[in-house]
Amino acid sequence: MVKTFLVQAFYIPSGSMIPTLEVGDRVFVNKFVYLLSDIGRGDVVVFENPNPDEVPDRGPIDGFLHWLGEGIGLAQPENEDFIKRVVALPGETIEIRDDVVLIDGTPIDEPYLTREALQRSGDFPTTQVPSGNLFVMGDNRGNSADSRYGLGFVPVDKVIGRAFVIVWPPSHLGGLG
Repeated sequence: MVKTFLVQAFYIPSGSMIPTLEVGDRVFVNKFVYLLSDIGRGDVVVFENPNPDEVPDRGPIDGFLHWLGEGIGLAQPENEDFIKRVVALPGETIEIRDDVVLIDGTPIDEPYLTREALQRSGDFPTTQVPSGNLFVMGDNRGNSADSRYGLGFVPVDKVIGRAFVIVWPPSHLGGLG
């Protein structure tokens, strides 16, 4: 019940969110927060693959064990989920010019980025985020498949929840603000 409706553990498989999240970190994701509030710019969200593959047919026992393993962060989902930071919201216009992210023509503050990440944002043409979608990017801008490259816009209904705390390893334990 907890995994299905409240909180779920997720494993970080890549370096796309460095320095915020390291490879091998495990985070808890609040799955009900967006029932009570709106998704906000800067939120670190987990979402279903917007371009899923077919999943294998599992028997009831294997399916249950895999589901349980996903819930405690030991098994990967059938279709990989992604974790990225929300940069632009539905209806907003995003542009990246000279490594600066502009929302509706105004630069945004991104205190979670390193100087190197800021310098690796690249350029992105002026684009309006369609209704019901998000524009997401990794904090490791030079090494992230995100809305700029590969993923495209993320439908809001694919968002699983907001990552709010790193729970593993103990040396990384802490909240995600």
